[in-house]
Amino acid sequence: MKPYTIKDRANTLLRSTAFSHGSASVIAILSGLLFGFIILLISNPSQAFDGFIIIMKGGFSTGAKGIGQVLYFATPLILTGLSVGFAFKTGLFNIGAAGQFVMGSFTAIFIGVRWTFLPAPWHWIVALIGAAAVGGLWALIPGLLKAFFNVHEVISTIMMNYIGMYLANLLVKLTVYDSLKNLSMNTAETATLPKGGLDNIFYNIRGGSGTIDLSTVNSGIYIAIGIAILMYIVLNKTTFGYELKACGFNQNASRYAGINEKRSVVLSMVIAGALAGLGGGLLYLSGANGRHLKVIDVLAMEGFNGIPVALLGLSNPIGIIFSAIFISYITQGGNYLQSMDFVTEVIDIIIACIIYFSAFALIIRGIIAKILKSRKSEEGDL
Repeated sequence: MKPYTIKDRANTLLRSTAFSHGSASVIAILSGLLFGFIILLISNPSQAFDGFIIIMKGGFSTGAKGIGQVLYFATPLILTGLSVGFAFKTGLFNIGAAGQFVMGSFTAIFIGVRWTFLPAPWHWIVALIGAAAVGGLWALIPGLLKAFFNVHEVISTIMMNYIGMYLANLLVKLTVYDSLKNLSMNTAETATLPKGGLDNIFYNIRGGSGTIDLSTVNSGIYIAIGIAILMYIVLNKTTFGYELKACGFNQNASRYAGINEKRSVVLSMVIAGALAGLGGGLLYLSGANGRHLKVIDVLAMEGFNGIPVALLGLSNPIGIIFSAIFISYITQGGNYLQSMDFVTEVIDIIIACIIYFSAFALIIRGIIAKILKSRKSEEGDL
């Protein structure tokens, strides 16, 4: 009989860990959906089942256009999820994605409105680069505070969220403000992201009139997926990624191994901020005249929704792609509930429940891991 080697045990532990991680996310999703169904039963028992079916249909409820909308709204979630997940992998909790996102959004809009001397495609490319750069600079401050003064990044990034929100409002009013609409101005056509052929796939044809109803999905989804793959390679296939993760696990051991832990902390936050800022650029450089930044005192939900996206995706860049699409899918399904006898607030409650339960993924993961570990120990004693 072949002896049970250390390599075999390592592979067994890896499979057990993967199983526990995946099970945690599945249980979190099912728990959130179950709680959402209970909310539907309480609010409107007669239509609860039909309403739940609509949620589960998601974007499929409105055909190809609906699927396109799922991908469109998943695009910024992939980037904010990567922002939070990248920080998690390096031992940091970037709760400031909302502020980094809105600062990146403003930068993309500003370049899209004012830098009309740039031709396409350079106009939207420069706008996206600017959005990522400003998002990274916005995260630089919490990174420096963490690295050199040991200020916890949760506190500093929360404060930067509000500073970013009010600063973006001020800058919009000073530079690209449309006072008649209380919104930012239209971006130039050259700053609009190309469709990338997706307009030939995700559209509906209205019956009778034959009018084509296009979705707003564009090549931003390609960029988001490409960035996710790049982050996976950086974290898992490069020395740089290894150093960042090593500092996250143990800064003292990393310092002993010759790794500059302060540099790693700062770079981790800057990269996380750049990802969130890029997400803002991808969202707001869409449509004929781009999306418009509203001058309101509300933090960008895309930044906070990046947290459950990262949790459900287990902070794995590839997993984050699928978890972002799932969150967007459920959100679109919730929006279609308005066609039934449900008040608008019920939609927000259901989505919030799913997001809330996703936060228990880490706890559930730990419990499953302990159970599997205890079973392996019992098998080893036999």
